Amino acid sequence: MPRRRDEMVPDAEFRSYYGQPVIKQPLWHEPHMPAYLYLGGLSGAAGVMAAAARLTGRDRLGLAARMAAFAGAGAGTVFLVAELGRPMRFLNMLRVFKLTSPMSVGSWTLAAHSGLAGVAAGSAVTGLLPLAGDAASVASGLSGVAMATYTAVLLADTAVPAWHEGMRELPFLFAGSALASAGAAVMLTTPRALAGPARTAAAAGAMAEIVAGGLLEHRLGLVGEPYRTGRAGRLMRASRVLTLGGGLLATVAGRSRALTALSAVAITAGALCTRFGVLAAGRASARDPKYTVVPQRDRLDAGRPASVPGR
Repeated sequence: MPRRRDEMVPDAEFRSYYGQPVIKQPLWHEPHMPAYLYLGGLSGAAGVMAAAARLTGRDRLGLAARMAAFAGAGAGTVFLVAELGRPMRFLNMLRVFKLTSPMSVGSWTLAAHSGLAGVAAGSAVTGLLPLAGDAASVASGLSGVAMATYTAVLLADTAVPAWHEGMRELPFLFAGSALASAGAAVMLTTPRALAGPARTAAAAGAMAEIVAGGLLEHRLGLVGEPYRTGRAGRLMRASRVLTLGGGLLATVAGRSRALTALSAVAITAGALCTRFGVLAAGRASARDPKYTVVPQRDRLDAGRPASVPGR
């Protein structure tokens, strides 16, 4: 009686060509890129908060949110230009607009959002052209939604396994982190009696970030391993602790200056740990070829097509 194939041939141990990476590691630098991811997300979510505050008549809260959106966009652009090496490289990305390119869409989103946030903040500070300032604030709220999440799409559109396979969760992780970051910044710069909506946003964003991060780490199976081990694992665990602590403090801070400040600092530190952790996980998954080869083999064995970025 012939023996079955799985009884004759043992499972092969994973090997690659001399253990060399299959894909190139991301060339992004620290702290430039993680800082840009954090500041861009903060600016986008703050723009949304500013628009909501204007539409609900919370002028003082809206002023703080407009300033946070403008400061985040400005500082984020500085870090992005530092990452690119020289300003002309950013300007070159604005020469064309290509809907199928996350980098092109992101560049135009950043340029549009920064300009709108600047007009909204300038009008609020000087009192000039209030109608134009209000219109710019509402428009920056719309662009802010894209601003808070497009960087996640940019990462997922690469061939880096830990990013590409996390395309479902990364936008929610970045959106939650952005909302928590913006809420933390706004509640620090708004009188405590008027900062209730900012504290609520910070707590809600913190919970969303924690849930999305947990789903990201566990759904990916083997490819999610870099988020749980090494430097990335330490950063992601620190992010959960800081974000959870900051979110809980935001719900009980009330009018306490000390608790408000502690909550904002914890949420900000957690958001930064998330950005640094995601970048470290991507590098680790690109460095080890098993995260590229093993999932491809599993998909082929299951009769499914390979997952190709950009399709």
